[in-house]
Amino acid sequence: MNPRISLPLLALLGVVATLGVAVTVTHARRAAVAPAAPGAGAPSDVSSADGDLRLPPGARGVATEAVHAERLADRLEVPGTIEADPTRVVRVFAPVSGRLVAVRVRPADRVEQGRVVAIVASSDVAAARSAFRQAQADAQVKTQALERSRLLYDNKVVALRDYQQAQADAAMAAAALASAVERLELLGADTAGASDQVAVTAPRAGVVTDVGAAPGEYAKSLDNANPLCTIADLSVVWAVGNVYEKDLASVHAGDSADVTLAAYPGMRWRGRIAAVGSVVDTTTRTLQVRVELANAALRLKPAMFASIGVVRATRSALVVPATAVVHEDGTAWVLVQTTPGRFAHRTVTLGPWADRGRVEVTSGLVPGDTVVVEGAELLSAAGAAS
Repeated sequence: MNPRISLPLLALLGVVATLGVAVTVTHARRAAVAPAAPGAGAPSDVSSADGDLRLPPGARGVATEAVHAERLADRLEVPGTIEADPTRVVRVFAPVSGRLVAVRVRPADRVEQGRVVAIVASSDVAAARSAFRQAQADAQVKTQALERSRLLYDNKVVALRDYQQAQADAAMAAAALASAVERLELLGADTAGASDQVAVTAPRAGVVTDVGAAPGEYAKSLDNANPLCTIADLSVVWAVGNVYEKDLASVHAGDSADVTLAAYPGMRWRGRIAAVGSVVDTTTRTLQVRVELANAALRLKPAMFASIGVVRATRSALVVPATAVVHEDGTAWVLVQTTPGRFAHRTVTLGPWADRGRVEVTSGLVPGDTVVVEGAELLSAAGAAS
């Protein structure tokens, strides 16, 4: 070192060097954030230096919606199944014993009242028809005898006792004939026919839920017999569920209820609670609840799984469309509009699902916030790639 340079001069040179380094660093930072010249790799319009996402001019596929509070129902969901109304289910039996000649229905067939479901050949029909013809002949003879007795009595030829006896005989013959006719009608046979076959008809309209016989089998009469088929009127069905006794205070007969089924997502059937069970199941600690549902289109099938929803109370809550929420790494977030055309990620906490494809937000949003309800993932992915 030159001995002529004094210590104060060395200190001054150090300060100048330090200032030069600082100015160089400052210019470098400004160049990093300054807009690039056209054609020199300019940054995308979907992101900005402060981390917000910017909506490019003329962008499509992005829709927004304002967040507002709504009244949500606090619902009790009761699992259950669809069942046929037992008073609308008919089990069809053969009225006579005999051999099944034909079975003319299949499961799931819709039948009208009076349709022939099976034909049975039976000796009981032949015996009943024979008894009818005998009673018919006897009644004819006794009627003629009564007419002769009346003429003879009018001419003082026979005594009153003989005339009265003829009247009694004719009355008994007429009663026997009426009984024979009723027997044939009960068996489903025609008094003028000669066949030993009986046509078994449907006693009511409905859907055939089960067929328990096949042609060639021997059908018994009503005693200890299996039904030929089962017909159910499904125009009105039951949704039956089990309510825990701790929730019993929320369920009352006459309350409105909504029924949803896994078979028809997004659809609801509305009805009223027809009855609540009076006995608690000692094993499950539940009571049975029943909802009657109109089923004109027959879309509700017995044994379908169902969920019975009962409104217990209502409350105010913030809801957004489910399409606005993006689930990622175990968290949920939405894009909130900060200024017109600019959006920012915001983590939210979700509550129960509401109706019409919406979900409750318990934290992260306030009334008046504007969120992206369509295109949130695309906008976020574009910002991350820029």
